[in-house]
Amino acid sequence: MKHRYISILILFILVALYAHAQTGKPTRTDALAKAVNELVREDVMRHASLSVSVYSLDKKQQLYAYNSQRALIPASLTKLFTTAAGFDRLGSNFRFRTNLAYSGTVDKNGTLHGDIYIIGGGDPLLGSYRYRQTQPDTLFTAWLKAITAAGIKAIDGRVCIDASIFDNHPVNDTWQWGDIGNYYGCGVSALNFHENMFFIYFSPGSKVGYPATISHTEPKGITTHIFNEVMTGPARSGDQVVVYGDPASTIRTCSGTMPIDGRNFNVRASLPKPAMACAELFTAFLRQHQLNVTGSPIDNGRRPNNLVNIIEYTSPDYSLVAQYTNMTSNNLYAEAIHRYLGFKAYGMGTRANGSRAVSDFFQKLRLEASGIILDDGCGLGSRNRVTTDFVCRFLAEVSRCSFFPQFEKSLALAGENGTAKNILAGLPSNISVRLKTGSMTGVRAFAGYVVTPRGERLCFSVICNDYDCSGSQMRTKLEAIIMKIATLE
Repeated sequence: MKHRYISILILFILVALYAHAQTGKPTRTDALAKAVNELVREDVMRHASLSVSVYSLDKKQQLYAYNSQRALIPASLTKLFTTAAGFDRLGSNFRFRTNLAYSGTVDKNGTLHGDIYIIGGGDPLLGSYRYRQTQPDTLFTAWLKAITAAGIKAIDGRVCIDASIFDNHPVNDTWQWGDIGNYYGCGVSALNFHENMFFIYFSPGSKVGYPATISHTEPKGITTHIFNEVMTGPARSGDQVVVYGDPASTIRTCSGTMPIDGRNFNVRASLPKPAMACAELFTAFLRQHQLNVTGSPIDNGRRPNNLVNIIEYTSPDYSLVAQYTNMTSNNLYAEAIHRYLGFKAYGMGTRANGSRAVSDFFQKLRLEASGIILDDGCGLGSRNRVTTDFVCRFLAEVSRCSFFPQFEKSLALAGENGTAKNILAGLPSNISVRLKTGSMTGVRAFAGYVVTPRGERLCFSVICNDYDCSGSQMRTKLEAIIMKIATLE
């Protein structure tokens, strides 16, 4: 009997030792878990929320999760959902269309007794300063040629705008006052122009602390009234200017500092009433090119039914628009896609309809989305909430969609381009990371895809809110987490 008890005791000891050996066995995520645990113990994280999730696309399983069900502010990760829904609903070859048309009749002398209509189709690149083919002079020259080709030599009427496929609420209710006067908070219209922003050029005072002066604005001819409170700051102090202003008002107030060594220094402000600005500048362009227009531009609501089309002007393919959106994290482009999705699905481009259209896409992917709030298309709103688990499940489902190659290409390549150009320095050359970044005050977020040296495909999301350090410091800390994810063995 005694020998039997000894045998049972030895068996239990062996089982315990085996279990300990098994639980103590190193796993591929140990280094990642250690890095996450070390970060959350730092003082700067006392009041913060961190969430991390990693999925293997090939194994179709979650590899690692920390706080992955916590709903957090995603900032510009929101653009992932907007652009993917656009690929699905609109297609890679879709183009935004802006039409130029006229009402009335053209007499034998070439005078149009009627109005020219600019009919907006939501194109975010219309008149954009970034690309030669979209710049205002290029655009207006093409329109002028089309008008003269239609036999019109003078206009006894006006240039009218029709931006009626979107509602008249360009910015989101949850966007901050300190954002909407600046270019990144400019809001959206069915007739966007010059990316709904304008440049304000400043010259420094002779000494630090002296007022800076405004030298000029571009594009020339826009209607604005600027109150300048900008002062001269120390050398190399950077752009510390904030622009305030209501989207419906032509008044802009500039506050903050510019560096004393600033040369050709400019800030980008939201353009008041971009659709009207387009009509006003086009009217001036026609007159400068000897095509007289008797009336002043007007927004007279919806166009009449009996218009004669002059020209249909199209944007680049949607795949390029989506690439511009994600690579440069452009809020206007994302909002234009978001509103157009609402128009396409529900007949009017509103914020609510755009969000409904994106939610419809989630349902199509059969994604459970409890706790997810998407209040805009770009991520500027403080009400947006996602979990890293949802982001990874979304990225996994999108990786199986037919448009995935174009969607993946729209994401910045770490260390190479876009907002990820200066991210993950030292990443081994045999590892590929494509990702979207997100940032706003108190928020740093990352999500994307990894291809490991062994060819395994992963997706990941890392979000941190409410940390007690600078944004750049938190970015560095989260980069270390992402590096652990990218180098998983």
